[in-house]
Amino acid sequence: MEDGRIGKVVIVGGGTAGWMAAAVLARLMGAPAGERRLDICLVESEQIGTVGVGEATIPQIRLFNRTLGLDENAFVHRTRGTFKLGIEFDGWLRPGHRYMHAFGAVGGRDLGAVPFHHYWLRERLTGRAPALDEYVFNAVAAWRNRFLRGSELKDSPLSNVAYAFHFDASLYARYLREYAEARGVRRIEGKVADVRLRGDDGFIESVALEDGQVVGGELFLDCSGFRGLLIEQTLRAGYEDWSHWLPCDRALAVPCAPVEPLTPYTRSTARAAGWQWRIPLQHRTGNGMVYSSAHVSDDEAAATLLANLDGEALDDPRPLRFTTGMRRRFWHRNCVAVGLASGFMEPLESTSIHFIQQSLSKLVSFFPDRGFDAVDIAEYNRQVQFEYVRARDFLILHYLANERPEPFWQACRTMPVPDTLADRIALFRSHGRVHREHEELFTEASWVQVLVGQGVLPRSYHPMVDLLDDAECAAMLAGVHKVLHSCAEAMPDHAAFIARYCASAG
Repeated sequence: MEDGRIGKVVIVGGGTAGWMAAAVLARLMGAPAGERRLDICLVESEQIGTVGVGEATIPQIRLFNRTLGLDENAFVHRTRGTFKLGIEFDGWLRPGHRYMHAFGAVGGRDLGAVPFHHYWLRERLTGRAPALDEYVFNAVAAWRNRFLRGSELKDSPLSNVAYAFHFDASLYARYLREYAEARGVRRIEGKVADVRLRGDDGFIESVALEDGQVVGGELFLDCSGFRGLLIEQTLRAGYEDWSHWLPCDRALAVPCAPVEPLTPYTRSTARAAGWQWRIPLQHRTGNGMVYSSAHVSDDEAAATLLANLDGEALDDPRPLRFTTGMRRRFWHRNCVAVGLASGFMEPLESTSIHFIQQSLSKLVSFFPDRGFDAVDIAEYNRQVQFEYVRARDFLILHYLANERPEPFWQACRTMPVPDTLADRIALFRSHGRVHREHEELFTEASWVQVLVGQGVLPRSYHPMVDLLDDAECAAMLAGVHKVLHSCAEAMPDHAAFIARYCASAG
């Protein structure tokens, strides 16, 4: 019987996406000695820079690193990373207002049939409860600059701390390159000059480099960034533009000197025509401005960014232009787009690296043979599209629900939104209910925190809450508040934790 297995994968483009792909395929698709291995090669050019967004992550990155078998302390040390408990949103509802979208549960524990936020809503509507952040363990810990991976205490918020990382994306790519090459991945230096297709079916046959090398393969991964060299420039997979919902189209990025304290959270600060990010690393702070060119000039955006840095700028702002959206087909013929080649959503909720991870996870699940069954490809595309669309709605919510006075924000407040988002907001406004469909990325806790943080408050709460009288409900909330705050105080300082376990030299 003819062997129909894929024998060679060609990855076009390096950076975070390319080397994540190389590393995970080498780890999962390899074979014991003496058996046929998957031949993996990666083509990249040192002359082509990488975008460099994606220094902030969400907790799913820990699963990816565990899949590779990476030691977490070594990983944080090598990438000069820090830990992340959530994202602070400063001024998004209105100037001077802030809230935290923190990882983990609201309330710190499961109360059974009725989620904790319904009890908080009852007290909040009567003016007796403080902000929701006071009942989210990671928010309480983050604003105290505390961090701990977790302890052996049972039935304690300290037993299962949800966290992610900030890291230098270029160092992460270098770290994964070493990992992949040690497991047989071949790197080819060179710029792609031509992409050659098979005449009978239009599948990619090979890529030709400027120096004359021809690299053939059976499955091609397009990790070439916004260019989409294979998936779009060659195969014309199409692109769905979402700029009418997410109107920012430019970004500037600049590092600055690190400052104290070393915060365990990302900060997103609303500006007149967009927002500014702040990502603390051990050796520097990453900063950037995401903005709408229709509402502010590049020079004005740069001036705003530089005027609001914590430390001395270490470089000139680096510009980036983009169109928010996704490919109409992520997998087309024998090519799969990964990373920025598959689509782009601004780094508002740190999803860039997660979408790389999700694409690779699903590729492994649907890994083809040389027949490239159309049913498998269609299902892969459907699942990845679902992830993108649901995350898109979550980002739109941040812009839609605001009380800011500037023209940019007024336009966002009045724009029509997808029905899927409108229905979700209406459901929450009624009685505080949130429905998570299938395994979409953002959990009920995430939606609740951002809906409340952006000023979307329900008219009422679940009727079962009224089974408690006023004193019982108040006592229950007070008890949760006390436990969360006392546990946060017991955690070590974030910088001290890093110094003890995973500090980088220099």
